[in-house]
Amino acid sequence: MKVTFNRSALAEALGLMTTIVPSRTPKPILKCVRIAVAGKEMRVCATNLELGLDYLIAEVDVEREGEVVVEAERLAAIVRESIEDVLVLESVDTTCEIRGMDSHFTVYGQDPKQYPKMPSFGTGPADLTIGLEQLQSGIEQCLFATAKESSRYAINGVLWETKGKKLLLVATDGRRLARCRVDLQQASAEGAEQKIIVPAKTMALVEKLGKREKETVAVRFVDNQVLLSCANVVISSNLVEGNFPKYEDIIPSDYDKKLTLSTEAALSGVRRAALLTSEESKGVKLSLKSDGLVFSGSSPEAGAAEVSMPVEYDGEAIDIGFNPQFLIDALRVIRASQFEMELGQSDRPGLIKSGNDFLYVLMPINLS
Repeated sequence: MKVTFNRSALAEALGLMTTIVPSRTPKPILKCVRIAVAGKEMRVCATNLELGLDYLIAEVDVEREGEVVVEAERLAAIVRESIEDVLVLESVDTTCEIRGMDSHFTVYGQDPKQYPKMPSFGTGPADLTIGLEQLQSGIEQCLFATAKESSRYAINGVLWETKGKKLLLVATDGRRLARCRVDLQQASAEGAEQKIIVPAKTMALVEKLGKREKETVAVRFVDNQVLLSCANVVISSNLVEGNFPKYEDIIPSDYDKKLTLSTEAALSGVRRAALLTSEESKGVKLSLKSDGLVFSGSSPEAGAAEVSMPVEYDGEAIDIGFNPQFLIDALRVIRASQFEMELGQSDRPGLIKSGNDFLYVLMPINLS
């Protein structure tokens, strides 16, 4: 195999590959990427057996077709540190050589025949199609709420629930829940009524594809996998097994304390009130009265902080405590200048809404 290619194009591909290649594995070949060249194309693949990425680089100069499997981190470092715009990659058997104007690297690889097979997206209509920008926006508004480590594997992912031409993305870690609604461009009969759990790492990889305006993501459900195709990239992922919590049951619908707040002012208020909290007293108290809203935080060793903001509110006064970081996580992904907050009693969850498409439920904490 011998191919001449644009260095930055391969660097972009390898930047995505290294996010899924395992650093430790009993199968060393999984630390590698498979590169195959044919025609005028270079195809780069990586997989950890749960999540796979197939990246196509077009307009390369192929002198000799073939394939090679080399360690992802080493190749990424070589390509990243090279100073040329164009590099030459050549392989014989399992030995790979990368040449630039003033450099020559020899990297020992592995047998391409031993590399795991990657699923193909195939031809024909997709189960779902959705704008990449819209999907990435939805991911941003819910991914932060997934459980980072949990024995309940179902909440380590994001629930995809399709209802006609709408896709609901729901994430929870047991202490908070984020739900956003995204418009679909197209949904097949099967795709219009789906309920699956996609791993958080897969969602993060879609977010890393970068802003590609007007690009569309085609989605196909195959057995226990989801395949996502966008432009020159195909992502294949196992689905999370298990039952996602019945999230509708924990979304309050009977609250009488409702107010509209400035997103920027509330975010600033929470951040400032949290400055003098500590690990032991890491809650921020919201004190809501008819004359305004006060964010306060304190700790015995650091002191106390209060930030007040005017609000239009004529309901019953309430004091309620929240984890400030959980509030910040939600407020920073709200794109509107204002949002709605609904409260019940001080021991019941808080509810944040932005339009019809974003909803956030947050459990209170005891500040006594």
